[in-house]
This record gives sequence, C-alpha cells and structure tokens, in this order.
Amino acid sequence: MLSMKRPLVVFDLETTGILPRKDRIVELAAIRVMPDGSETSKCWLLNPEIHIPEETSAIHGITDEIVKDCPTFKEKAAEIFDFFRDADLAGFNSDHFDIPCLEAEFERAGMSFAASSRKHVDVQKIYHKMFPRNLSAAVREYLGRDHKGAHGAEADTRATLEVLKAQLERHGEVLPKSVDEMDALLNPRDPMNADRNGMLRWRDGELTINFGKKKGERVKDLLLNEPNYLRWIVRGDFDAETRMIIKDLLEHGRLPPAP
Repeated sequence: MLSMKRPLVVFDLETTGILPRKDRIVELAAIRVMPDGSETSKCWLLNPEIHIPEETSAIHGITDEIVKDCPTFKEKAAEIFDFFRDADLAGFNSDHFDIPCLEAEFERAGMSFAASSRKHVDVQKIYHKMFPRNLSAAVREYLGRDHKGAHGAEADTRATLEVLKAQLERHGEVLPKSVDEMDALLNPRDPMNADRNGMLRWRDGELTINFGKKKGERVKDLLLNEPNYLRWIVRGDFDAETRMIIKDLLEHGRLPPAP
C-alpha cells in the first residue's frame, strides 16, 4: 500500500444521475485506510429527496421505494464528515465525479468539505497512465508496430482504419457486424432523450430541459415565460442537435415527435 502521512478514504457513490453538481447521492460506500494499514468501512443508503430516474435505477438497482425511509444526506452529513475527517481521498474517476458530487452534498448541508485541501488518488488516472488510450497505443496493441507519423492527419487516418479492421478480426465473436449495430453499442441512446447527449428529455409526453437549474422544466413553458433562456442554449456551447431542436422551436414553434 502507499506510504501515508494521514488516513486515506477510498470511496464510491451511486447517484440519481451523472451531473455531479446537480444530482444526489443514494449510496455512499467508503473504506478508511490508516497509515498503519488498518481499515474501517462504512456504507450509507440515503434518501436523495428527488426522484431517481428509472434508467438510473436500472443501473444500480436503487429505487425511490428502497430509499423512501432512509435518512437524507443532510441528516447523516456530520457522521459522514467525521468518517472523512483529516483524510485524503481515493476513488475511480473520483476527481471528475465522486468528489465534486460529495462536495456539493456537503455544501447543501451547510458544511465545507474542502476537497482541494486534501490529496487525491484517482485510480482511473493511474490506469490511463499505465495503459495509454490513444491511437499510438492502439497501433502497438492491434498492429504490433510503432505508429510512425503520429499526429499527421493522413497517417492517423490510415492507422485508424487498420486498427478498426484488426479489432473486428480479433474481437469478431463479440463485436457487431454492421455500422448501425456498432453505433448502438458504442453510443447507446435512450429513446426518451430528444438529442444524442440527453440535454433535452421527454417526460410524460412533454419535452423538458435535462440539465442545470432548469432541469425538469418544460420547454414550451420556457418559450412563453423565459425565451431568453432558450436563446442562450442556441448561442451556447451545446451540440448542434440540441441547438437545432431549440432553434426550430423558437423560429417555427416546432418540436420533434415524442417517442
């Protein structure tokens, strides 16, 4: 194990969604590792006080019914904070998701988690450093050679095609045989999402915003009451599909058909 000057808490979260500053924790599991190697573990099942979407429950198995009588994060905040007290942090993809999500929960509970004052060990980053996930690494893995001319468009394009052919040959038994099937595997699309990235989502037959402070609000209500918010989406750093749906609504009053 790593040499430690203070405890290291390794933890993982299950949440209501994928937006670390907006979604809520429904399960928190943590192992506190002391400098002498001794370990203490805890797991909290929490009522997020908001609906857990069915597609999220399908992933982690936690439903509104399961947590309806569980304590809220705020009710357990002091206990959780004490478990993390004076400890550094470790997790898998924790820098991008788990730590921001935990910080946001403590902030809502009126407490400062001060993650920036702690050391971070993101195991995913170690994995990516030891096994780079770039084109040159793929050429070595699948083609058994160095990628000469890396970062030149022509060489990169030819190498990408060769890697794809080698992947299909090596993993032919498990990979799809058509572009349509491959797209479905690599880019699964929830039929309730109006756009590929799920920024706009159908709920009860109504198109709604699925991010930020307006999450859950109907776009037709925003068109009437806050059209500038929709114009901000059109001008913003969103995918073209998202912007085009909102632009069509603003200019022509049209929405895509509901699923």
